[in-house]
Amino acid sequence: MSGAFSLFATQYFTTSVDVLLTNLIVRNLLPSALIWITSGPAAADLVPSECVHRVTEVRGFNDPQKEEYFRKRISDQSLANTIISHLKSSRSLYIMCHIPVFCWISAAVLEKMLSQAESGEIPKTLTQMYTHFLILQTNIKHEKDYEKNVTDEDMILKLGKVAFQQLVKGNLIFYEEDLRECGIDVTEASVYSGLCTQIFREEFGLYQGKVFCFVHLTVQEHLAALYVHLFFIKNCSQIFSSLSSDLSMFFKYTLSDLHPRAVNEALQSKNGHLDLFLRFLLGLSVESHQILLQGLMKRTRSSSDSNEETVEYIKMKIRTINSPEKSINLFHCLNELGDHSLVEEIQQYLRSGSINKAKLSSAQWSAVAFVLLTSEKMPDEFDINKFVEGNNETKKLEVFQKLLPVIKESRSVQLRNCGLTDESCAALASALRSNPSHLRQLTLFNNNLGSSGVNFLSTVLKDPQCKLKNLW
Repeated sequence: MSGAFSLFATQYFTTSVDVLLTNLIVRNLLPSALIWITSGPAAADLVPSECVHRVTEVRGFNDPQKEEYFRKRISDQSLANTIISHLKSSRSLYIMCHIPVFCWISAAVLEKMLSQAESGEIPKTLTQMYTHFLILQTNIKHEKDYEKNVTDEDMILKLGKVAFQQLVKGNLIFYEEDLRECGIDVTEASVYSGLCTQIFREEFGLYQGKVFCFVHLTVQEHLAALYVHLFFIKNCSQIFSSLSSDLSMFFKYTLSDLHPRAVNEALQSKNGHLDLFLRFLLGLSVESHQILLQGLMKRTRSSSDSNEETVEYIKMKIRTINSPEKSINLFHCLNELGDHSLVEEIQQYLRSGSINKAKLSSAQWSAVAFVLLTSEKMPDEFDINKFVEGNNETKKLEVFQKLLPVIKESRSVQLRNCGLTDESCAALASALRSNPSHLRQLTLFNNNLGSSGVNFLSTVLKDPQCKLKNLW
């Protein structure tokens, strides 16, 4: 691309983005350049696979970079070490630290809470971290020169309404009219600079004006969940007077059946765009969060509310759904609700080394996947024989399907005598094609692969995303 830089160094011109992109695509400009068109995962999943030449995922920080960020961000190295240790103690938080914005949020919250005589529990879950961040941002607002009489509760509800409406629509950016529809003055939105960033953009011939977005999708998801939760607590139906029918999927129900309905909506989502929203929504119902929010909200919880039914409903769903990825998100939901019963059972089996002799249920195998993926150091090698004793191909195939997310993250995978089907080979092909592909060694001894299964694997071996070095 050195030629590109010299071109722009010697030629200056003004053009619109659409004209620039068109000329790049038809190769009138920089004919030898590679073109990268980026999008969020939710939007990218909607593009037909035959229209995509190559997929590259920007995964953010790896583990050493996570620590490097906090050591550079926090000047007090002793405090930085304490923050890193705390985040490592909660795997759900440490995993999220691959997102640079989450590192920024965590650093802001934990630096304040650990360096001052703050009361209250140090955040251990995702919902706790974002709720503390919200409180931190409202306190920053109070320090600004802002005289308009808008309460924290009103402003958060309005921003939450925007967040929820745009989340359901699948929008990451929105416009002044979207703010006005929710009763927000543009000046008010700019005061919450940590939550809503103003982006100035001109689109020639289409739109001229201010464009808005939340600092990160996770912030939008947290505010959207808080809005939905407060609606049921406060029963303020007038808040939703402007909602169209297609956006009211959660609002026909009482608080007692809100959670199962939300679980079902998230499970039905093909691209998982409601997964984090669900985690936040469930986490906000925990009593400790209600106490935390009392400084912002007049009323946050009914004394008769209970999460026991929600926990049991989620466990039932874990037993019945076939998607390992969706099961893992439900375990994250149980973590937000403070229920660790299934996970603790599995940890005992893993510690004893007797898991291959145990007769585990479908839900327990899902818990195995969750425990392995969230362990402080996930094993590099996956051997099916460590989980299933003997040569029971039916059992091995069932365990293979349940532990596929673990297989995708492993460097060496041993799948002897598994009775792999064409569907299993397609799943393996997906793991080999994933970006980044972790698999370097794959053993498939004594599997009667059909012609379709062989084709799946032989095709993926030609894929540039496949990094496999040894295949037996």
